[in-house]
Amino acid sequence: MRTQLITRQGYEKLQAELDHLWRVERPETTKKVTWAASLGDRSENADYQYNKKKLREIDRRVRYLRKCLDNLKIVDYSPQQEGKVFFGAWVEVENDDGQTLKFRIVGYDEIFGRKDYISIDAPMARALLKKQVDDEAVVKTEAGVVTWYINAIEYVK
Repeated sequence: MRTQLITRQGYEKLQAELDHLWRVERPETTKKVTWAASLGDRSENADYQYNKKKLREIDRRVRYLRKCLDNLKIVDYSPQQEGKVFFGAWVEVENDDGQTLKFRIVGYDEIFGRKDYISIDAPMARALLKKQVDDEAVVKTEAGVVTWYINAIEYVK
């Protein structure tokens, strides 16, 4: 089960997506479905079939976002987090081979479309929680065990 946390920026982005889908996309698609249905035979009407499918996808996403936004807990920055890795932190880590990664630990619903975000539920994020700069984190994954060293921790304030 995933953790129901989200950053304020992530929450606002999901809220904006919901507003756009409900106020812009859905009314436009509904008009197209109505227009296509008025042309007659719906079984061979590509406009009708495509827009009806699109309307179902919009409705599914709207239902998901409404349910999701009701259950998520917004986590804002707190000065007490400084110096340690917690939710919302930008973390730079390095392994023994000199490979470095920089990413932000965020909620599950924020990671899509971003290569520099990881979920709070990811093994890497779990291993890094409550660690400080120069601490090492042992990450256990299906590929094996890797040790990462924390180089930097930053927060969006």
